[in-house]
Amino acid sequence: MAREFKLPELGEGTHEAEISEVLVSPGDHVEEDEAIFVVETDKASMEIPSPFEGTVESIAVEAGEMVKVGTVLITYSDGDETSAENSTEKKAKEKPEPEVSEASKAESPDEKKTKEKTSEPPKAAQESKDKDQKERKSKRPVPASPATRRLARELDVDLSQVPPSGPEGRVTHQDVKAFAEDREKSEKAEEVQEPQAVRGHKEKDLPPLSPISITLPELPNFESWGDIERSPLRSIRRTIAQRMSISWSQIPHVTHRDEADVTDLEKIRREFKENITDKGGSLSLMVFVMKAVVSVLREYPRFNASLDVRNEEIILKNYYNIGIAVDTDQGLIVPNIQNVERKTVTDLAIELNEMVDRVRKGEGTVDEMRGGTFTITNVGILGGTDFSPIINYPEVAILGMARAKWEPEIAMNADDQQPKIKAKYKLPLILGFDHRVIDGADAARFVNRLIEILEDPEKLLLHM
Repeated sequence: MAREFKLPELGEGTHEAEISEVLVSPGDHVEEDEAIFVVETDKASMEIPSPFEGTVESIAVEAGEMVKVGTVLITYSDGDETSAENSTEKKAKEKPEPEVSEASKAESPDEKKTKEKTSEPPKAAQESKDKDQKERKSKRPVPASPATRRLARELDVDLSQVPPSGPEGRVTHQDVKAFAEDREKSEKAEEVQEPQAVRGHKEKDLPPLSPISITLPELPNFESWGDIERSPLRSIRRTIAQRMSISWSQIPHVTHRDEADVTDLEKIRREFKENITDKGGSLSLMVFVMKAVVSVLREYPRFNASLDVRNEEIILKNYYNIGIAVDTDQGLIVPNIQNVERKTVTDLAIELNEMVDRVRKGEGTVDEMRGGTFTITNVGILGGTDFSPIINYPEVAILGMARAKWEPEIAMNADDQQPKIKAKYKLPLILGFDHRVIDGADAARFVNRLIEILEDPEKLLLHM
């Protein structure tokens, strides 16, 4: 009896994945733990190994397809069944032919022709078998580096169609780019002759990002105003779109804004910056904010929670895994540093620096991408004075940091005749929260307490 292999659980909160590559073909014999698929989730790209040894009978998915956990990926033929068939065939060959009379040995011309015709299929079957074997062989994975495979996926290029120029038939970056450019020229040439009704993206339609209650109107014909380009929504970018759709449609967002005077904290940061750099870390304001946030989360536990809608419960988490939004070439990725409450400022400065570097290189681990309880996003390094962060579902709050800058502040005591102007280093803070779980007054108290800690380095050090 054939055995099926289904897409296994790939991590907490991960319910589907995109098939990046199919590494085997029907008829291939695979060993246990041999890689058979490469898949991509919102968290990482990974190989799926075969759970056992066997021969591939059929493959139920194809590259580029989004599949949910539990979906059948591949079917293996039963080895025992194959052995039984071989044994039966062998016995049939060994079985002696029944005796026939001399009269029955005489063949009419018509019988002879019929016999000759029936002797032809085995040859045709063998030729078909040889052809299948050649096709299976040609579908084996194409030699190429991971970076080249990633480029091919981004450009929607089938590596098996690319003429290789590297050693031992290896496909290079240049090969993929040249193939994509040639294909684009050919498509433009064909498009001139192609009716407008069939133009556009020809891949099979992607499933909807999330259920919606309204019917979206048809997009206008943008081509009527000029040239356009279409690219498929794939991999991490597609997952980001899905998660944002879920967050924005399911969570009633409310935003509370304020700013902290971090003048004294900035002096401390500059004082110890070099020492931390020598240890392999980067002492940014983000590190101090992480420590301060954990302290406030302990006082206001509902901000470190998730809402279980089905069971009508609020899940309070007694651990503090702080997610950090990282800008990468593939899109915004949110890994998290676990158990921030147990780590020193120096530990966090080093770990945060190393984690951001890994994620931007595409080397982030699955464990780093799951289990977050509260997220901080900082756009200040890119500029901007304000923005509205979207909550990272299934969390219930997110803290945004805009660009810190020096501003004049007017101070005047009752005894002063003239107001005094001082330069202050101000950090804008934007708290987004789920109004189903958190009220506006609690959000104001949360931010006030955070500002209080950040503005008094001595208090901040007490919380470290």
